[in-house]
Amino acid sequence: MDKKETIIMITSILFIFILGFLIRIDSLYLFGTPDDVKTFFEGSDGLPYMFELDSYYNYRLTENFIEHGYMGDTKINGMEWDMHSYYPPGVPMDYPPLIVYLSAFIYYLINLFASIPLLTVVFWIPVFVGPLSGIVAYFLVRRFTNDFGAIAAGIFIVTAPMFTTRTVAGWFDTDMFNIFFPILVTLLFFMTVDNRENFRRGFLFAVLSAFSMFLYSLAWNGWQYTFYFMMIFSAIYLIWCKYRGRKVKNFIFVYLIFLLSSLIFIGILSGFINVYKLFVAPLELVKISQNPWAPWPDVYNTVAELSKPTIMGIISGIGLAFFAGLFGFIWMFRVMINHKLKNSVLYKMNWFFYSFLLFWAVVGFFTLFKGVRFVMMLIPPMGISAGIFIGIAVEYLAKLKHNQRFDIFKRHNNLVNILAILILIWISVPAALNVHESISTFKPMANDDMWSVSEWIHNNTSNNTVIISQWGYGHLFTAIADRPVVLDGRIGYVETLPSRSYGNAYPFGDRSPGIYREYWIDKAFSTSNETLSSGIFRMLASSGDLAYLFLNNYTKNTTISVEILNNILGVNKDVASGILINRYRLSQEQADHVLNLTHPDNPHPYVLVTTDGFLGIGGSLFEFGEWDFKKNNGSNIIYSYQKFNTSNSILNTTNGLKMDMNSGTITWNNKTPYKLITITDNSTTQITIDNNSDFIVFLLMNDKRAIIMDKNFENSLFTKLIIERRNTIDFEIVYKTNSAFVWKYKN
Repeated sequence: MDKKETIIMITSILFIFILGFLIRIDSLYLFGTPDDVKTFFEGSDGLPYMFELDSYYNYRLTENFIEHGYMGDTKINGMEWDMHSYYPPGVPMDYPPLIVYLSAFIYYLINLFASIPLLTVVFWIPVFVGPLSGIVAYFLVRRFTNDFGAIAAGIFIVTAPMFTTRTVAGWFDTDMFNIFFPILVTLLFFMTVDNRENFRRGFLFAVLSAFSMFLYSLAWNGWQYTFYFMMIFSAIYLIWCKYRGRKVKNFIFVYLIFLLSSLIFIGILSGFINVYKLFVAPLELVKISQNPWAPWPDVYNTVAELSKPTIMGIISGIGLAFFAGLFGFIWMFRVMINHKLKNSVLYKMNWFFYSFLLFWAVVGFFTLFKGVRFVMMLIPPMGISAGIFIGIAVEYLAKLKHNQRFDIFKRHNNLVNILAILILIWISVPAALNVHESISTFKPMANDDMWSVSEWIHNNTSNNTVIISQWGYGHLFTAIADRPVVLDGRIGYVETLPSRSYGNAYPFGDRSPGIYREYWIDKAFSTSNETLSSGIFRMLASSGDLAYLFLNNYTKNTTISVEILNNILGVNKDVASGILINRYRLSQEQADHVLNLTHPDNPHPYVLVTTDGFLGIGGSLFEFGEWDFKKNNGSNIIYSYQKFNTSNSILNTTNGLKMDMNSGTITWNNKTPYKLITITDNSTTQITIDNNSDFIVFLLMNDKRAIIMDKNFENSLFTKLIIERRNTIDFEIVYKTNSAFVWKYKN
């Protein structure tokens, strides 16, 4: 490589990195948030709170690692345990550690020169790691086309909307690795194949590629997708070559070196459990594709990133690379089948790489059935193909120098380079603006109210106090309040199912952790029986899943087990004992065991945390809380939460609610409500309108919000605590902010 090529390469790398860096720091400025409320979403350090609450989980594990050398809270029988998540009893520490190792290393390095808090360090890490994916893409595409195509590939990767938005400053999650490592492994694998005739070089690159796969296994639980894809494609390629009578000995050699080295690195350096996962994962994928805990309601259906993507969602997630990538595959094929054309504009390309890239894209499309987050799997092949598309276009421009009709290219030697640079600008500017528009709508999922609640709990409750709230807030509470939660963002730990039969870390196997707690929390809020609600919370805080698991071993029937618990949790211990023995025929010993779990003499202390965010999930909360286990489905429950506007004394919403503020006439989709309940400050007024109607309207005048709700839930705990925000017979507010409340059980 001469001096000119070195300068071009360094300039290209810097351009890709700086572009990726600059668009990712847009999140700092909260462009879509009015200036007068920006501070509500910023911490005491002046930085926004994390945009995604999983970030606080990674932060907590990193803090643990820095404090005592391992990610868990403690060790039990030599195994790390997380005593904050899914408590009680907590869970074995089963999480890809690379994000923790990298963050701890950077923290130590920075603090050699300045005292910077860990939370500040991890806030910035994605901004520096994210653009590296574009640099690796540059080196990969540069092997097959010109520098302009390689730069374009880097641009397409670092500006892909879904990837960019998940690697902005303040999004501290494993997404930052999910483009980098697949491209790096692919680059080294191709270098392995290209050097298969040279034993030393082929062996070296095979080992390097395998080591990259090992690092990927430390970065994300879904690394197996890439491993299997590469193994399956290579096997198909071998069969095809054998069928065509081509030599395959050297390819088999490097293929086996890569395979065996990957298994050795993963097994020895990260534990043979990860090799075990590799082989059982395909079987578990079939199981996980449906609810593995049916007939319990599947809370994973409420996770937005696991919903099926639309065509527009796929396009918007990949960005310009979607169309450029499609054209790239078509144009590459057109060039590849013409020997003369291939030698002039794409001479570095071969059918192995083209087929690999196409197969990668096809596999990526199939992964979309797992959820919208798997659009990330499509970004690498589409971005690489898009870069090659630009490279081919530049090669065609260069050919115009030899065309008599375009004499201008002969007279101006640099015209092709100028046009190529303009093309790069043409794809960079719209891509950057598109991502800027997306990021400008970002708001942190944490805020001052949530932070204050967390700090209050940390300073005013005992260390064994359990927090019960909506699962989405769990990681924030465990990190900042430093208290265990019954449920958090890992929900039922579904990703650990493949490894639960390995060893004895999970005594209940695939039964626990599970998704049962979401039902119980929702049941507690949907019922109007506060004694039942407090009984549910007491059970969850003191024994977790144990009561249900014991009963299910006895009944062998989930529906009956749930029925038993719903019948005993709302009554005192003596009455519950009679129900267990007389109605459900448990022995005295069995009944006593259940009651020790549901009505313990020394229950764990707990607090409830509710926020305005609960109002947005009321529909699923009532559906799950009133789940029909016999039919394995929920009821069609009326619930809608909307912002209202008032103009000319007419109140209306976008979902059909309309009210004449002068006459008091109110309808929803031309139907009158059973009641209208108006809440202003500490004043609540209600008017009965139509006894035959099946819904109630709540107007939260201070917040300009309207709730349309099934009248059967008028007296539910949800209504009392979350809508009306008032003390009840059993629960009282012990701390409150404008939008978040801490409740304790009175007795």
